[in-house]
Amino acid sequence: MTRPVETWLLPEGVSDVLPAEATRLEALRRRLLDHCAAWGYQLVFPPLMEFLDSLLTGSGHDLDLMTFKITDQLTGRMMGVRADITPQVARLDAHSLPVEGPARYCYAGTTLNTRPAALAASRCPVQIGAELYGYAGVAGDIEILRLMLETLVLAGCRQIQLDLGHVAIFRGLARLAGISGREESFLFDIYQRKAVAELKDFMAARQLPASTAARFESLLKLAGGVAVLGQARQLLQGLAAEIDDALVALETVATALQASHPGVALYFDLTELRGYHYHTGLVFAAYTPGLRAELAKGGRYDAVGEAFGRSRPATGFSADLKSLLACAGEEAAPALVFAPAGDDAGLRAAMMQLRAQGERVRQALPGEITSAAAAGCSRELKRVDGQWVVTNS
Repeated sequence: MTRPVETWLLPEGVSDVLPAEATRLEALRRRLLDHCAAWGYQLVFPPLMEFLDSLLTGSGHDLDLMTFKITDQLTGRMMGVRADITPQVARLDAHSLPVEGPARYCYAGTTLNTRPAALAASRCPVQIGAELYGYAGVAGDIEILRLMLETLVLAGCRQIQLDLGHVAIFRGLARLAGISGREESFLFDIYQRKAVAELKDFMAARQLPASTAARFESLLKLAGGVAVLGQARQLLQGLAAEIDDALVALETVATALQASHPGVALYFDLTELRGYHYHTGLVFAAYTPGLRAELAKGGRYDAVGEAFGRSRPATGFSADLKSLLACAGEEAAPALVFAPAGDDAGLRAAMMQLRAQGERVRQALPGEITSAAAAGCSRELKRVDGQWVVTNS
């Protein structure tokens, strides 16, 4: 006998958001977007899907692998369901909103991933983020970092560790050593895995000068608190302008965040190159105890709009609203007010007034419910001395 298809099952990594969690998720979304708006960030809603060549332009191979591809039935062209909203905002900044000078955008929307970004992660996260275009200075990175940290605090995150790195340091060393192309990608992978033995073999196979090999090996050890930046300066200062500029940027960021967010633990890892093929400068991620995956991440991605015909410096961050709910804690929804069935004008006016004040009022349908207790309500509208008033049930 053929087993019936269980049509109610959802794909792995995909789940419904049920009423209690949906209420919390929407309240958090509104709160965080309002916070971004208070900083002057304009809300945008890019479409769920776009032509593939636009959606993946300048985003690197990793995003390509994460993107579902579909065929447009109207044109026959390939389209993609967005796995990341940032490339879409780059398109908006280049063509739909071409302003001179700094431009600030925020967004929130569902994305879709071909596979989970991390163990037990959702394949359809609700991405929220903010991006600053048209400003190349480190002050832009500091603004985005401060906005991100305050966003996390507003979401309920009480303990935050901020990991910071800068891709220009690795790239500068690779350029000085004449390492590029596939070799650079291979070296990048070694650093991500912290594979010390493989790094030694890599250096030996290429017969690099001992001083150069020592710098690459020492880079693996440059991880820790702010003191790491002093060690990096002793080791790397003067080798290349791009490396010096990166160290100055990291020191400037550290000083600014220590002043504005002294409770945030700063951790520097100069071989942490998340988004390496996409980012061009500062990279960062925020963590909290008890959660393995990052709460939020971001960095600088200058020239991201170049493929759209308008190269602009850019920096930003993003987070998954569903993950942030783990920090938000349980919030009791306002108790429902039960209203009896009927079409009395006074009753309608009372319900309208309560709803306008933000109360949630559930009116019984004729023959449906006979009491507030049966409806799960702790308060109810009752007629008292000719007036409709709210009482405890």
